[in-house]
Amino acid sequence: MRPVALADYAWRGDPSVPAWDEARILLVMDGDCALCSAAARRIALWDGADKIRITTAEGPLGRALLRLYGLDADDPATWLMIEDGRAYGSLDAMLRLAPRLKRWTRVFGALRVLPVAVQDWLYARIARNRYALFGRDDLCALPPEALRRRLVG
Repeated sequence: MRPVALADYAWRGDPSVPAWDEARILLVMDGDCALCSAAARRIALWDGADKIRITTAEGPLGRALLRLYGLDADDPATWLMIEDGRAYGSLDAMLRLAPRLKRWTRVFGALRVLPVAVQDWLYARIARNRYALFGRDDLCALPPEALRRRLVG
């Protein structure tokens, strides 16, 4: 799902949103999803510039941001990326994130040629079936140091 369009840095006017390091990219991910957990571990390994922080959709920061942007923390299609004051969701967020990681992940940018509706459909199909396909895992359960440094909240 895509977040509702709000003014840049909209969370600053919402007292329910806890503070975090806004100079970094913030990812709001499902803390119980094995696919998300594996992705978070890869991001931690591939974020050589140390520009990315991660919070769970179930935590106070994640829930507050998701609510602000009209997303549901309990909806499996919810995934949020905040960068430079703007919020991105769905496959769009992942395609924006990929070039900031390993060079080879830029190949995913080719998916931008797909119409937005197709991107959202593809993302939703994977997201809604991720527990059945990949199982459950605890994102915060004894993560490696590279990931622990990036967890917020």
